[in-house]
Amino acid sequence: MAGVTARGVFTTPMVRLILVACMLVVIGSGHAAGSDVPSAPIATDRPAGTASSVAVPRGSFQAENGFTETVSQGQRTFDGPETLLRFGVVSKTELRLTAPNYFGQVEMGSGTGFGDLAIGVKRQLGPASGFDVSLILSLSLPTGARPISSHGYDPSVQMPWSRALSPNWTAAGMLAMYWPTQEGHRNVTGGTTFLMDRQFRKRWDAFAEYAGDFPERGGSRHLVHLGAAWKPTPRQQFDVHVGVGLSSAALDQLIGVGYSFRLQAVHR
Repeated sequence: MAGVTARGVFTTPMVRLILVACMLVVIGSGHAAGSDVPSAPIATDRPAGTASSVAVPRGSFQAENGFTETVSQGQRTFDGPETLLRFGVVSKTELRLTAPNYFGQVEMGSGTGFGDLAIGVKRQLGPASGFDVSLILSLSLPTGARPISSHGYDPSVQMPWSRALSPNWTAAGMLAMYWPTQEGHRNVTGGTTFLMDRQFRKRWDAFAEYAGDFPERGGSRHLVHLGAAWKPTPRQQFDVHVGVGLSSAALDQLIGVGYSFRLQAVHR
């Protein structure tokens, strides 16, 4: 499968743009007004497809992990540990590392092995007018196994948002653009999500979400996603989620669980 060589990766216009933007976000945020609170409850990018609209507090280290079983066209696949590492470098700005994820099949086949590594940066732009908004820039690196890796350097841009409607209800969503490499060519894909989250008790909440992907090539993928999270302490979270595909190009169903935690790695 054709890919981008290491020598030519930084000449790809979109990849170069993502890297320059990441540098500007980190450098430009050094004097941002600090509004992050280390004692604030953990806010994760999982289990919903909609990422959190806030960055982790400055000096905090957050690890998000999980396992998911997916059924698509009769093939059952599991993956884990779905590890996302987030570190708050300055106020409202975090660095991100998505560790390679292992994909396995119940009936062992060619699609087994570790996926690609991804790096990124997240900049919280809100709150403003009652909305929290963030910008996430990421770059996937072709480090995975041959059957799993895209064999390309794949950038993405995500903009999650959220707004509290009441003490118990929150609306949220995300707009995104992805440039995955498929069969040696870019398949530009737009994405959108929308969810409603309900806080039942201080430590429990649940959500219902719609997620859609719209690639240049291939059918659109639509998903209904439900999940719940329990926070035994302000800095720990257990979650469970299920999803059902609504279009022929989408997966049939999924079920997953996860555990996340946050530590104050650097004290002010």
